Order: sequence, then structure tokens, then C-alpha cells
Amino acid sequence: MLKILAISGSLRKASVNTAVLRVAAALAPSDVEIAIFPGLGGIPPFDPDLDINGSAPSSVLAFRQMVDEADGVLIASPEYAHGVSGVLKNALDWLVSCTLALYGKPVALLNTSPRTSIAYNSLKDIIRTMAGNVVEEASQLIPLPNMTVTYDQIMGHPLLRERIQACTRTLIASILDLHPEESRTARGSSSR
Repeated sequence: MLKILAISGSLRKASVNTAVLRVAAALAPSDVEIAIFPGLGGIPPFDPDLDINGSAPSSVLAFRQMVDEADGVLIASPEYAHGVSGVLKNALDWLVSCTLALYGKPVALLNTSPRTSIAYNSLKDIIRTMAGNVVEEASQLIPLPNMTVTYDQIMGHPLLRERIQACTRTLIASILDLHPEESRTARGSSSR
């Protein structure tokens, strides 16, 4: 089974970024698991002094393990003051010292706001600097009608649902290109 780690850069309970990732998880093929990382808010501020000889905080170790075990990563994040959300950037900073965490890993970035692109483009640069493979075709604008739209409203909107599903399918195809031994089973079900 392919594993994709989904990361929302927003801690809000009613986050549209989290809702989009939940829709992606619900629409994933049966042999693809999209797990949303639940603990972004519990990761402490990045401090290299806390990361000596494998002594990083347990929340950081859990995050690193989920990234390491994932075949690909799907990120949806808001833009705050023309920047990447602080909690997301902080979590990514904790990955820097484990250099293989994102190395060559397919990553798709979803932008939920048509008015913002600075943080989205900055996030692409960050992921590339960390040697992640930003899959441009899977990294798309998801044009939500407003920033209060809910999971149910997104699921009930055929065009939004199809856009999210197309991004996920493209990310899956990119992962399968790296893992040809899994291609036969996953490609057969990715049309769901």
C-alpha cells in the first residue's frame, strides 16, 4: 500500500486547508493511504541544541518517522503576512538535520487561495532546498469559493472534488514512477 503523508499548515479546527486534505484522503484509491499528520501544533520551536545524538523531542521524532515512512507528501498551507505558516516552517526546520527525510520524495503543494502565491512559491523553494521533489503537475490551486467552505461543501462540489482528486492521482503516478514494483496494483485502482 502506498502511503502519503498530508500536512496542513493551519491549526484552525475549521481550516479549509485541512478540509481539502481530508477530501483528498477520502477520495484516495483503496490501496493508497493518505494520513493527515495530527501533531503540528505540538512540535516545539526548532532548537538544534535539542537535537543532539538522537535526543529530539518525541513529537519531532514522530513527525520525522511519518515523513520517512511516507512514499509522498501532500501539503496545503495558508499564507500569513506573505509567508509560510510558522508551524509548518518550524516542522520543516526540524527535518533539516535528518537530511534524507524529503530527499527525492515526491511532494505536492495545494494552494487554497487564489489571492495568495508568495508563501506557495516560497514553500516550493523550501521543499526543493531540502531535496524534495516538487511535482509541479500535482501542485495546483484549489479555487475554493470562500475561506469558510467546509469539508461537506467541498465533497459536494464536483469541480473541486475532481481538482483535488486529479492532484492526488498525479502525485500517486509520480510515486509509482519511483516504485515500479507497486505500479501494477496501484495504477489499476487509481481511477476510482
